[in-house]
Amino acid sequence: MRKNTFQTYVVFCLVQCLLFFSCNSKQTIVNITTLSDAPQVSFALQDVESVLEGFCKIIDSTSKVEPDIILRIQALDTLVSEGFRINNSKNKLEVIGYDEAGLMYGTLELAEQIRLYGLEGVKSMIRNPYLEMRGPKFNIPLDVRTPSYTDVCDAAQHNIPHMWDFNFWKDYIDTMARYRYNYISLWSLHPFPSLVKVPGYEDVALDDVQRSTTDWKEYYNLMGIGFDAPEILENVEVLKNITIDEKIEFWKKVMAYGKRRNIDFHIITWNIFDYGTQGKYGITDDRDNEVTTDYFRKSIKQMFITYPDLAGIGLTTGENMHGASWEEKEDWAYDTYAKGILDVAKEMPERQFKFIHRQHQSGAKEIAEKFKAVVEAENIEFLFCFKYAKAHVYSATQQPYHENANYLQQIEGMKTLWGLRNDDTFYFRWGAPDFTREFINNLPYEDVAKGIYFGSDQWIWGRDFLTKVPETPNQIEVVKHWYQWLLWGRLSYDPTISNERFRDILSSRFSGIDADKLFSAWQNASMVYPITTGFHWGSLDFQWYIEGCKSRPQQAENETGFHDVNRFISLGVHPKSGNQSIPDYVKMISEGSTTTLKSPLQVSEKLITVAESALKELEGIEKTNDKELQFTLNDIKTVSFLGKYYAYKIEGATYLALFRDSNKNEYQEMAVKALENAFEFWNQYVSQAMLQNHNPLWTNRVGVVDWKQITEWVKQDIEIARNEP
Repeated sequence: MRKNTFQTYVVFCLVQCLLFFSCNSKQTIVNITTLSDAPQVSFALQDVESVLEGFCKIIDSTSKVEPDIILRIQALDTLVSEGFRINNSKNKLEVIGYDEAGLMYGTLELAEQIRLYGLEGVKSMIRNPYLEMRGPKFNIPLDVRTPSYTDVCDAAQHNIPHMWDFNFWKDYIDTMARYRYNYISLWSLHPFPSLVKVPGYEDVALDDVQRSTTDWKEYYNLMGIGFDAPEILENVEVLKNITIDEKIEFWKKVMAYGKRRNIDFHIITWNIFDYGTQGKYGITDDRDNEVTTDYFRKSIKQMFITYPDLAGIGLTTGENMHGASWEEKEDWAYDTYAKGILDVAKEMPERQFKFIHRQHQSGAKEIAEKFKAVVEAENIEFLFCFKYAKAHVYSATQQPYHENANYLQQIEGMKTLWGLRNDDTFYFRWGAPDFTREFINNLPYEDVAKGIYFGSDQWIWGRDFLTKVPETPNQIEVVKHWYQWLLWGRLSYDPTISNERFRDILSSRFSGIDADKLFSAWQNASMVYPITTGFHWGSLDFQWYIEGCKSRPQQAENETGFHDVNRFISLGVHPKSGNQSIPDYVKMISEGSTTTLKSPLQVSEKLITVAESALKELEGIEKTNDKELQFTLNDIKTVSFLGKYYAYKIEGATYLALFRDSNKNEYQEMAVKALENAFEFWNQYVSQAMLQNHNPLWTNRVGVVDWKQITEWVKQDIEIARNEP
């Protein structure tokens, strides 16, 4: 342990004469003084030490060595919490943080600038966080007995053991801190039996970690019901022998570690679920059950008593409250969650709490009135949460759903977390800074935005299990998909970060490559996701998954769930995409009218443009032995083929619809030709994807994604067009 005193870090590194401090070829000593021993600062300082080659020596504060770099905390008028200033003046660098978190972020920024530009290239700057809360949505698979919404899928089953591995959380938290995330939201249907011993209900607490060995079905209830079926709970394996007391110590350790990286933890639930209680004490999922109400209220209170570093609790009402009016749902939520946090807040007046109420199946204005006591509590911050882009953030940079719900007017004077769902990029690495920046800048902001959460309901961002021959076995997903997670985190903190900086980051990570070409190729290929989904708009996760061209069967209007050419005609467009649907286009052509919207054929052309641009840029990138780069280039190529598949599919669907309307044979011929091209590029997509990925993949929302099986359905599109009478 380091003593709680001011210290000077003397870092010896080989710095040439042009690198800032020296006028000759001699080795230069860079002296770093830090006036904070906070663990957040020590963490960031490790990155500075690393980039300066690690030649360092610690000297205490009595040293007379003149510092070249000073790190300190000062609440400057130009800064707010988590803000920092870097001064580069007279051969001296100074990093000032408003608080420990600000100094951590400033020191991380310093380390990055030194790595990219050298000491002489460090730029003076002032930065404050744009969004105050920046975190992932993490559906956590704790145990078969306390499942999340996502548990009935491959991703959850592979990741249950990793949730109880401290090394996972250490790597995950360190990574997210570097990306500038400052909280983690863990989502579960009913996590309490795996996390806490509730007074009066102690026998509900679960020892050990279990996973089912059942022969899983493809589809389960979309509302999270039935995950405790006998065949699931009666066929289990014990993954870890651990008592509830040891579990509690584990999560205390995880949350405390997060605190040392400026990352808070929040637990968010859906309701009413009683998974894990096994009917003990008479607990059920009946909202009129007084035992259930008492149990939930005490569970909320005990979570905060048990975990001193737990920052907040959140809830969704309505998922399993069938037949209840919104008033009845909110009455129950108030009697349980609200009273539980009010109880503990009263007992701990010095502690600050967050209470997150997701606006879902209830009105925000009515919620605010019902929860008035929570809203007005001095040591509780009440936040709303809204699913801003439905299930697909990769659809359009503007979204209409808060407007449709009159949401901003309803929460006037209060703040919200904008929920950004990504149920799109499970396989392939995504990276489009321009899209991310524009999306964040378009979020309703002034006096309303508290922050964002970014994550999935159909995926567990735990450890990778899809890569056939990974560079690092069991790599954490947020490192595999580092660029995507970095973009959303860094741009949420500072949306002014330039494309030049991101190019430089790519150049540093993949040395020797043409960073301009990689940046452009990656951004162009990544636009396949929003261009396609913005046109073919299945708003919810079970209505559309782009990497498999699938949904649930009902939403595909067939027995397979595959979105065939007919579904590409019938499904509408995203309301803010600026696209014209195929039926509207056909009507326009028939009537001889015009539109300012992008026609389906223009969308098709745009997809071809971005895909071909990406492929062309790839030709100029030299092959290296860097395995991560090889994986990245393969993903870009794969997604480019997927983009050309959707381009020709949209073209074929458009011509088929025109043929059906006009009976002109040339339209049918053009439809068949386009769908033949689509089939060709689907085959290239699958071949490229299978070079490095395992498939089939079982998902909880759209079932099994089997690219080889889907290939047969893709081929049938040609016959649908060819056999049209």
